[in-house]
Amino acid sequence: MNVFETVTVGGADSYDIVVGRKLLAQVAKSLRDNVRQVLIIHPISLTNSADLLAESLREAGYIALQAGVEDGEPAKRIEVAAWCWGIMGQADFTRSDAIIGFGGGSTTDLAGFVASTWLRGVQLVQVPTTLLGMVDAAIGGKTGVNTAEGKNLVGTFYAPSAVICDLDTLETLPRNEILAGFGEIVKYGFIADEKILELIESDLEAATDTSSDAFAELIRRSIAIKARVVTNDFKEASEREILNYGHTLGHAVELLERYQWRHGAAVSVGMMFVAELARLSGLLSDEVVDRHRAILTSIGLPTTYEAAKWDQLLGAMQRDKKSRAGTLRFVVLEGIGKPRILSAPTPELLFAAYQEICE
Repeated sequence: MNVFETVTVGGADSYDIVVGRKLLAQVAKSLRDNVRQVLIIHPISLTNSADLLAESLREAGYIALQAGVEDGEPAKRIEVAAWCWGIMGQADFTRSDAIIGFGGGSTTDLAGFVASTWLRGVQLVQVPTTLLGMVDAAIGGKTGVNTAEGKNLVGTFYAPSAVICDLDTLETLPRNEILAGFGEIVKYGFIADEKILELIESDLEAATDTSSDAFAELIRRSIAIKARVVTNDFKEASEREILNYGHTLGHAVELLERYQWRHGAAVSVGMMFVAELARLSGLLSDEVVDRHRAILTSIGLPTTYEAAKWDQLLGAMQRDKKSRAGTLRFVVLEGIGKPRILSAPTPELLFAAYQEICE
């Protein structure tokens, strides 16, 4: 059997996340009966695969249009969203039509934003093709575009009607792309599921082999955690904030690097920072901090950043959407699986923690 797991995100707009292999045929089956036409938003690098998906939809009786966008974060701009709106307007897209986000996390973020804003909401099916997209960006209903001031400052909460994770789409990804996606998987291990960390530590080669059972298990566990948290707190009023572990500094790094860093690499640095912040606050043991560094380093993810960029990072963090009335707030750990919010740490404490991860 090609499908090994279906995870349901509950709540007012519940939907299924299907994980397995040879699943692209499921895309047409996930569309509502009254859908007439579909817009596939995809990165230009996946044009050939998007062509095949479009052809399968046409064979199923749908009008399939395509919008090829830039790869990665450059696609998450309001100008790109407006271009997609233009395509939809010229095609007379109605509320009974649908958008498919086919690509990595940036593509699914953009597709979700476009779907949520066209006619105040049309059907959305997410088909992530990267590890990061599968375990994080495509599930949970967060959509957004970036601005010059920061990442994801403009966006919506909008649930897809289905998420289809076909592991076969990961087979051709460069290994460094797979390893970058592990930044989010490690995050889930530290905030909620120590078994994830143990699987990575016990056999790194198997854990990062896209054809292995261990790899599939890591994806299943990661998705299950996010689905549970999103079910309990769709709009990030409370529990969902724990999913931001490592993201406050991570997003600042991405901004300073003009989005040339992979998201998982930036989050890796961010996790190392908040681990040190928790240790200096008397919340976390040296052992757990060292475990962060050992696991992330073994995967090949960065754990340090430039000493001279602290002031710029601090300014970027103060504009982060997780701040409240100018007060910085960080997700930290009191132990593995024990996340909490640390609000308004002193400038001296923040600087001291950053010194611990300086190159």
